[in-house]
Amino acid sequence: MTTTQVQFNKGKGIRLYTPDQDEYIDAVSGTFNLALGYSYPELVDALKTQLEDLIHVSSSFTGDLAQQVLDSILAHAPAHITTGWMRDIIGSTANEGAVKIANKYNGKNEVISLSLSHHGQTLFATAISGNAFRRKSFPHTVVTQNGIVPAPYCYRCPFSAKGAPACGFLCAEAIHDYAEYAASGGVSCIIIEPILGNGGNIVPPEGYFERVRKICDELDIVLIADEVQTGIGRTGHMFASEYYDIKPDIITLAKGLGGIGIPAAAILYTSQLAVLEKFEHSYTSGGNLLSLTASQKTMEIVSREGFLENVRENGVVLGRLLNRLKEKYSDVIGDVRGIGYMWGLEIVDKDGAPDVNLTNKIIDNGLENHHLILRGSRYGFGNVVKVRPSLTATVDDIEEICARLDKIFHEL
Repeated sequence: MTTTQVQFNKGKGIRLYTPDQDEYIDAVSGTFNLALGYSYPELVDALKTQLEDLIHVSSSFTGDLAQQVLDSILAHAPAHITTGWMRDIIGSTANEGAVKIANKYNGKNEVISLSLSHHGQTLFATAISGNAFRRKSFPHTVVTQNGIVPAPYCYRCPFSAKGAPACGFLCAEAIHDYAEYAASGGVSCIIIEPILGNGGNIVPPEGYFERVRKICDELDIVLIADEVQTGIGRTGHMFASEYYDIKPDIITLAKGLGGIGIPAAAILYTSQLAVLEKFEHSYTSGGNLLSLTASQKTMEIVSREGFLENVRENGVVLGRLLNRLKEKYSDVIGDVRGIGYMWGLEIVDKDGAPDVNLTNKIIDNGLENHHLILRGSRYGFGNVVKVRPSLTATVDDIEEICARLDKIFHEL
């Protein structure tokens, strides 16, 4: 069975239903974008009202509402992030907009990103991402000035180091060396996911971002935090940037900002980076009424007292249960890493090497035999099984997800 052979016509919470009323548990929030799960009633009601009143007007007439939504987001952003832009609806163009801002601000044009990173699927966003398989079919159309440096992937350290901080953060030093020598001062910005999502749920070690921030300050490089996957509560904190003390100059958001799957995106930045004219980065559906309505209601819900605390506490339970699976199936689960509702299981063979085939078997078996929807890293080319339920998932939901995972591993 493949995902295309299953048809769903209804969803509620973290559960999906077929026309025959077969129930499936979605352990990955769609594509990690359903912060509030399926059909969250308050958000559905708000969208119904907006649909009945007015669906679309040009963004020329939605500026006040867009600013209200931005203000509700900025109220929870790191203190130095004070302004923003809401003329995007997807993460790819939000990341492109962030690069535009950096380039216009400092007059430079090169971008640094990390290996295994994912920043979108447009030609430009693909070009600055650290997964080459996305670009190989477009050798003559994807052209940009960028450098890709090693990711802070401690479990499979590209330098074979013994771990941070004893390693001296060699992966961060690679950023300095590229900017200083290979680019000869032409680097405009570096874009980093606080947790490398599609690359394998890679969590950088403590101290990494502090070193990256120092390098950016030293070499006049704009630091962009791509929070398309980590933002709006996924880690149990509204912004992973603040939890990890990244101190970015720009933060990009999408996915979870729309709450239940409504496309929505935003770019947040410091006041000195407010350099764009409206005509320099704007899209027909950017800042549309449904997107703004969904974003506004999502922020209202996620920022309520106790909501994120619940994600943090339940995330500890999720991590504990996944680590128990690692202890039980240590021959195939090499590593468990994550925070909040953003976790990954690294699947390995008997020699500890990445086992992509087994990873995909786990995912396929989960769907076919246990009605559990999982996703793998690198669009099926990677060896990490991702577990990221909607932020509304209860402890009972988490226990059921892990119980089904246990059965999958036992069978395989």
